[in-house]
Amino acid sequence: MRTAALEATRGQHRRWCFTYAGQRIHQSSTAWDKAKQRAGIEDFRFHELRHTWASWHVQSGTSLQELMELGGWRSYEMVLRYAHLAPEKLKFVASRIERQPEGVSLKVAPRGKNVAENATFSLRLVN
Repeated sequence: MRTAALEATRGQHRRWCFTYAGQRIHQSSTAWDKAKQRAGIEDFRFHELRHTWASWHVQSGTSLQELMELGGWRSYEMVLRYAHLAPEKLKFVASRIERQPEGVSLKVAPRGKNVAENATFSLRLVN
């Protein structure tokens, strides 16, 4: 359902979803305000559609780097606002170091010794 409105615009322009007279819509307009009024929508800015689009991407597995490129953001900080939308992905990435590689023995530095002297240790045992 959420993509039905976007699907309806398919083929109307080779690149943009939201156009008027064949040109990309850059900002809110009288037409946008009238459409919101007809739909009974209040307190909604055109730019929030971009936020929704970006949110759907991250929730579908698009990386923040890919989102930055797709959305044309110039700084990584701008796309960081979407990072919280993919906690499962972060959980998976974090779990990479929980598995012990085959044939590698991890040691814990004995109490009272300098950890730097015994460089291999298990993070699971650190409190």
